[in-house]
Amino acid sequence: MTEQIDPFRVAIPEAALEDLRRRLNATRWPDAETPDDWSQGVPLSYMQEICRYWANDYNWRRCETLLNGMDQFLTEIDGLNIHFLHIRSPHPNALPLLISHGWPGSVLEFRHVIGPLTDPTAHGGKAEDAFHVIAPSLPGYGFSGKPEAPGWSVPRIATAWGQLMARLGYDRYLAQGGDWGSAITRQIGVQDSEHCLGIHLNMVTERPDPETMDDLTDFERKALASAKHYVDWDSGYSKQQSTRPQTLGYGLADSPSGQAAWIMEKFWAWTDCGEHPENALSRDDMLDNIMLYWLPNTAASSARLYWESFGRRSIDDVKIPVGCSLYPKDIFAASRRWAEKRFHNIIHWNEMPKGGHFAAMEQPDMFVEELRTCFQTLR
Repeated sequence: MTEQIDPFRVAIPEAALEDLRRRLNATRWPDAETPDDWSQGVPLSYMQEICRYWANDYNWRRCETLLNGMDQFLTEIDGLNIHFLHIRSPHPNALPLLISHGWPGSVLEFRHVIGPLTDPTAHGGKAEDAFHVIAPSLPGYGFSGKPEAPGWSVPRIATAWGQLMARLGYDRYLAQGGDWGSAITRQIGVQDSEHCLGIHLNMVTERPDPETMDDLTDFERKALASAKHYVDWDSGYSKQQSTRPQTLGYGLADSPSGQAAWIMEKFWAWTDCGEHPENALSRDDMLDNIMLYWLPNTAASSARLYWESFGRRSIDDVKIPVGCSLYPKDIFAASRRWAEKRFHNIIHWNEMPKGGHFAAMEQPDMFVEELRTCFQTLR
């Protein structure tokens, strides 16, 4: 195994963009939904509007230039090429921060927070708030390699991330994550406590404590109601991806409108958007993220993480410092007393006033302040 780290640049052939436009213009549309809302999925009129914009006005080269303006690398870990951003701070006492995305996200989730995290003095912060940011693309996502055999579960990814940090020369670091990134970061807190100083989660999935069920707080009642809504109305995607990701992949790999709708629905359902996703996220931010699924053809490979790990949450206790920021429109939540059953050293806990699942994209200023506050005692 080589420990070589190679610079990486995105260079999508023009033919791939022409093929995308051709497919968008040739979309065979379904009939319209029957209710006048999103309850059956993304409305036909909005999806048609998005695809017209995508085909005629959206500029991938802008996004490509953005990515290539960041320090990107490839390195082989456990037989798989891992793509990652490594943005070093200009401040000498910056702490390394490993930050992990989930599905349907990408490293572009962090585009608005990398600057404030790495160079706080240029964004209203102090030099002592600085981080070096390391943001890997999950196996099978973005420009990372696609596993060719089963086994790339959450614990294996957590192990690979620890190896990545060691390879970069960081023997002490912090870790952060939401969605799958939350599960991976939690596992890092279990597996790599020798090197990881502390973790921060913006999705907390600790189970309810049965001893509290006769004395629930308002927050806990809302958390249970959200979990029930997810199971009843919002989890169909996860059932498909955790059982038959390959079957799903044929449709999404062949149809950009299908791939976009599969993700766009979650930008509506999981953000604090007041019933329209563009109230929370810009159209270009959403399409940039979708392009990191379409262009590398990762519909099936990204979904396989569900087949590997969905429903297999860690029940190991986390003994290193933990910080949690709970956004009101996230899909899962846990109260502090539930979390304390597994997190032995909670150093930061905050129930946020607004925001949802894609915290770094939706509320970048709040997100940055949460990390600064959470980790200030670990410097």
